[in-house]
Amino acid sequence: MWLAPEEVLVANALWVTERANPFFVLQRRRGHGQGGGLTGLLVGTLDVVLDSSARVAPYRILHQTQDSQVYWTVACGSSRKEITKHWEWLENNLLQTLSIFDSEEDITTFVKGKIHGIIAEENKNLQPQGDEDPGKFKEAELKMRKQFGMPEGEKLVNYYSCSYWKGRVPRQGWLYLTVNHLCFYSFLLGKEVSLVVQWVDVTRLEKNATLLFPESIRVDTRDQELFFSMFLNIGETFKLMEQLANLAMRQLLDSEGFLEDRVLPRPTRPHRNISALKRDLDARAKNESYRATFRLPEDERLDGHTSCTLWTPFNKLHIPGQMFISSNYICFASKEEDACHLIIPLREVTIVEKADSSSVLPSPLSISTKSKMTFLFANLKDRDFLVQRISDFLQKTPSKQPGGSGSGRKASMGDPASEASPAPQEASGQPASPTSHLQGAPTTSQSLLKLFQGKAPIEDLGAKGAKEKMKEESWHIHFFEYGRGVCMYRTARMRELVLKGIPESLRGELWLLFSGAWNEMVTHPGYYAELVEKSTGKYSLATEEIERDLHRSMPEHPAFQNELGIAALRRVLTAYAFRNPTIGYCQAMNIVTSVLLLYGSEEEAFWLLVALCERMLPDYYNNRVVGALVDQGIFEELTRDFLPQLSEKMQDLGVIASISLSWFLTLFLSVMPFESAVVIVDCFFYEGIKVVLQVALAILDANMEQLLGCSDEGEALTVLGRYLDNVVNKQSVSPPIPHLHALLTSGDDPPAEVDIFDLLKVSYEKFSSLRADDIEQMRFKQRLKVIQSLEDTAKRSVVRAIPGDIGFSIEELEDLYMVFKAKHLASQYWGNGRPSAVRRDPSLPYLEQYRIDACQFQELFARLAPWACGAHTPVLAGRLFRLLDQNKDSLITFKEFVTGMSGMYHGDLTDKLKVLYKLHLPPALSPEEAESALEATHYFTEDSSSEASPLASDLDLFLPWEVQEALRQEEQEGAGNEDVQEKRGKAKGTSPPDCRHYLQMWAKEKEVQKETIKDLPKMNQEQFIELCKTLYNMFSEDPMEQDLYHAIATVASLLLRIGEVGKRFSGQPGRKPQDIAPREDEPPAPAPPQDPTQQLQPPAATGDPQAKAGGDTQLGNAPQESQVVGQGGGGEGLGSPSQRLSDDETKDDMSMSSYSVVSTGSLQCEDLAEDTVLVGGEARGGGAVDTDWSISFEQILASILTESILVNFFEKRVDIGLKIKDQRKVERQFSTSSDHEQSGISG
Repeated sequence: MWLAPEEVLVANALWVTERANPFFVLQRRRGHGQGGGLTGLLVGTLDVVLDSSARVAPYRILHQTQDSQVYWTVACGSSRKEITKHWEWLENNLLQTLSIFDSEEDITTFVKGKIHGIIAEENKNLQPQGDEDPGKFKEAELKMRKQFGMPEGEKLVNYYSCSYWKGRVPRQGWLYLTVNHLCFYSFLLGKEVSLVVQWVDVTRLEKNATLLFPESIRVDTRDQELFFSMFLNIGETFKLMEQLANLAMRQLLDSEGFLEDRVLPRPTRPHRNISALKRDLDARAKNESYRATFRLPEDERLDGHTSCTLWTPFNKLHIPGQMFISSNYICFASKEEDACHLIIPLREVTIVEKADSSSVLPSPLSISTKSKMTFLFANLKDRDFLVQRISDFLQKTPSKQPGGSGSGRKASMGDPASEASPAPQEASGQPASPTSHLQGAPTTSQSLLKLFQGKAPIEDLGAKGAKEKMKEESWHIHFFEYGRGVCMYRTARMRELVLKGIPESLRGELWLLFSGAWNEMVTHPGYYAELVEKSTGKYSLATEEIERDLHRSMPEHPAFQNELGIAALRRVLTAYAFRNPTIGYCQAMNIVTSVLLLYGSEEEAFWLLVALCERMLPDYYNNRVVGALVDQGIFEELTRDFLPQLSEKMQDLGVIASISLSWFLTLFLSVMPFESAVVIVDCFFYEGIKVVLQVALAILDANMEQLLGCSDEGEALTVLGRYLDNVVNKQSVSPPIPHLHALLTSGDDPPAEVDIFDLLKVSYEKFSSLRADDIEQMRFKQRLKVIQSLEDTAKRSVVRAIPGDIGFSIEELEDLYMVFKAKHLASQYWGNGRPSAVRRDPSLPYLEQYRIDACQFQELFARLAPWACGAHTPVLAGRLFRLLDQNKDSLITFKEFVTGMSGMYHGDLTDKLKVLYKLHLPPALSPEEAESALEATHYFTEDSSSEASPLASDLDLFLPWEVQEALRQEEQEGAGNEDVQEKRGKAKGTSPPDCRHYLQMWAKEKEVQKETIKDLPKMNQEQFIELCKTLYNMFSEDPMEQDLYHAIATVASLLLRIGEVGKRFSGQPGRKPQDIAPREDEPPAPAPPQDPTQQLQPPAATGDPQAKAGGDTQLGNAPQESQVVGQGGGGEGLGSPSQRLSDDETKDDMSMSSYSVVSTGSLQCEDLAEDTVLVGGEARGGGAVDTDWSISFEQILASILTESILVNFFEKRVDIGLKIKDQRKVERQFSTSSDHEQSGISG
């Protein structure tokens, strides 16, 4: 690689000169390559510790002039070949020119200019527009790739100097954090440490400080614990590691949004500025924090933030904080957590102006909104730039929201802030224009509570009514002082009001504002109505589940005891399942949605559900309720911290797992009386999951004594159930709704009633130290645990699903599964465009989720197969892959993979030979061979009309029954037989599988297991040659190589003679096609492998007991073979391969002479490969292949049994465990000997 010339003062320190001329010197790093001794060890250590570029480029070329002591680097190289190329270019192109110059200064200037020119020319087409990569970073990525054997697709995010603790000894080196891997490399005085850990394997990641490891980062996988310390900036390193591990967990979880939202650049832009990855990840973290803090839509991206002050008119103060600007919002957060939060949507902004500066108010900025509110910011550092950015975003903001279904109501209301208007429910006089499917339902514009409770005046409710009126007044006063709607000032005062209870009339509006659902609803007018329109009448698994649960959703509430409420609930749930098929529908969503419908219209309930499922309770409602399990883990951790004496008891009883899912998934709505639980929902929309955790801890705390006295789980659940049933809301103005659970568990002595507001107060007093940041940190830690335990469950499920006759132990199957899964994930990382790189479908059974393609199978086969075949291994792997790929989708599942491996490892000699035999018959034959034979078949059948049998070539004689059937169906498809096509589609698994389909599949599996050696078709001469080649390759690396060669030569010679004898008897009917002509009218049923009516025997003169024993089976197919030839002769186009070569007179002599080399006991793999490679029945090479010759499996087996050394070879036990360990080493230690030649020194 050419380098921009840099000065080198001491040219020979740590470098050895290899070539020189008057102007240039070629040097090698001392210690690189052969030898090096102690000097090499020291240099290698220095290079690693100081992160020297010589690790990547141990060769360099320096420019020098005779009288100057200064050298200039002009090129470097990672190999001798690369550097020699540069050296030769310099000698050929520059030496002659340089000798003309008089001045040494001119020579140096010319060389530097020339090198700069070459670099500019090389980079002209390579580098895209944008920032240049830092040179050091590029170099580090090169080192990482070279050291760990990573492909181009693996991007380095950042690298850090640190120590890895191996035992009690720290090893100083470099930690490389890539998108998919954590890598570490150290080389100290000949001791080399090289680590590669996939992020998806990490089960624990934490920062801790102990006496042994001062401020270190701990990384755990299933089988090792790693400690890294001595970081310059441990906080930054740990944060980045967290992000990368989180991305990997998202990949394992495989949620739909992961790839879409992923900011990391894809390999489609290979020359993208790689160092931007770190910036992208930092930006991603800031975006997520920004959206979570202000509850903004998922697509909102932070543009920038700056410190400033905000004038708050309610307390006449300038509050310091940060202003955040994104494409659609201006937000403010005070430094003091509860002092003030503000969200200003740009759609509401009318004026942005710079006010006059003063000493009291420097650089002020005034922002006015449609709701006549004005916000005054000051102390802005770069006010002009800020105003310009806001102006740019304002220009892109549509001045008027587009109309559409459901927009009438929004128009009357605008934003709740627009007119400081009453609650949305009151302002909804104009109903939305209904779509055909909403049919003008009242729920499109009003909440169910309003519809079913009527308009009874609050005054009639006595003390409760007066209390409700006071609440409403308090809120209206608050709105007057702090503003109303999206743009209101959110302060600690608002939290106090929420804790005292939100009045029924304002609940819907405030839920929309607190959750951020209002912003999405206003910016997507008509979206819900469109979804309802699209989803109506569509049926799926989700809609079936929704129908089943509709009548279980708050059946005690009058709103859901009639079709109006049920229909509204059905529309909202179905629309959401249609919007987000990844989640679809999950139990508990019906209960939450029914409550949302009580306080809002259908559209409002829909957007509240979106906010819940996608932002506030992430991953709660997916098919494995991961989010709820994560928060359950947090709850257990908090119980240990806050209630240590109860924690151990709860763990022993196993109670937390039983209670937390129902509490968290339904936000207590399913376990508490409705009017009480809804108060918790109020607080949840304001403060998030923190409130739910606080209340759960308060409930355990209140029942501690009783729980400590419980003897089993059932007793503990009864205690908690009865407590929750008696949590009451004495301020509720709604008619009391009976709580079904309470009716069932009331008992003789019901516990004392607990007021929900008292419970909330206690939860805030005792457990309010919880912070949102801490909860997110705990969520990360628990997510690693939960997802990895789910992966372990999946592994156990897959292993259990493998049939017992496979032969591998449970441990071996689990190890094989991990190796198989690692291969699948590798295709996800780097296999763009590969069939296995397609995102896996988590709805599939575990057994079918991970699949690999032929190339990946080939790699695994080479590492794990007990038969080492040298250069022939890829051919054998390809054949086994085709044999296993039963549905022909070019991918195999874990079950198919294990079946293939088991055939080679387990069973006796017969079973292993049977696998080897099948690998040399269709469908294991390469597609090219099968294709050319099939082309001849189609041509023949087209020209010869319907009289010709569809099995028109020798190849078809050896096809299994199922393949012959498939060929016939293809023929019939050509004639337009749609029924057959549909059946074939089902057989291939392309139609949706039902129970009958699986029953048929299982029945077929049972049939396959009954297969005997007599069912195996015969092998023709070409296939036999391939089998001999495979055996020769298998023996090439064995210690008994020569003995095995001699044995197989003897067996091959014997089998060739058996085939010749059999051919002479089967050849007679072949010359008389008319003898079997009448059979042409029969339906083209497949020929059975053996014909019991055939009584021909081989002559005793052969003297071979094997020939005698195998005579019947060997001749069994003779009539079928001659029948095909005869039919070919009766046709017009003599196009079948067998017919073109059926000159029987000459064939006998030719085939014997072709294989005379075999008969002499010296069969050579090379001779076979050159002379007798046949495709589709045509001989390619020197010798012709005999198409009448055939041999059966029984004959091969009997012949091999005569050679004890062959029997011992195939019955030798091989431990797959050792091979799996080697494979895992390869996965972890990607580096090879050529990648770090320094390691040779220590050897």
